[in-house]
Amino acid sequence: MADFNKILDAGDVDGGIINVVVEIPTGSSHKIEWNRELAVFELDRIDPQIFAKPCNYGFIPRTLDEDGDELDVLIITEYPLTTGIFLKAKVIGVMKFVDDGEVDDKIVVVPADDRNNGNAYNSLDDLPKQLINQLQFHFSHYKDLKKPGTTVVESWGDVAEAKDVIKDSIQRWKDM
Repeated sequence: MADFNKILDAGDVDGGIINVVVEIPTGSSHKIEWNRELAVFELDRIDPQIFAKPCNYGFIPRTLDEDGDELDVLIITEYPLTTGIFLKAKVIGVMKFVDDGEVDDKIVVVPADDRNNGNAYNSLDDLPKQLINQLQFHFSHYKDLKKPGTTVVESWGDVAEAKDVIKDSIQRWKDM
């Protein structure tokens, strides 16, 4: 398997098109994570089915969030994507998130070339409000059965704020 942190970079952050690697498909309750040391995907745990991911989940190569992992992304597509693929994605916002006291932000993206919806999503305002509500609910409660109250969606940010979060994470990676 390719080491995504060696063969890819974060992409064109200023232009708003980044490289994203898929870890978890929409609808999966498998918590699959990229193991940076081994350069493989690892099944970390199986979450209760009621907390299956409401969207695809992945990371941006060569980034490091404040929690010590690559920067997470929420990938909005109509159908699930496959673990282990990468895509060029358009940044549309950021979910400011805290997990067990650590900053664990999630960049919200869509495929850069989505002909199914005519590339209609350019900001969080373009997404259905119900989807935003579902994402907020999921990430506010997905650990409630084991560690209640440890996850908090603090706010949602626009494309400019998302790009700043990505740039900070790229710098953290370089400083590692």
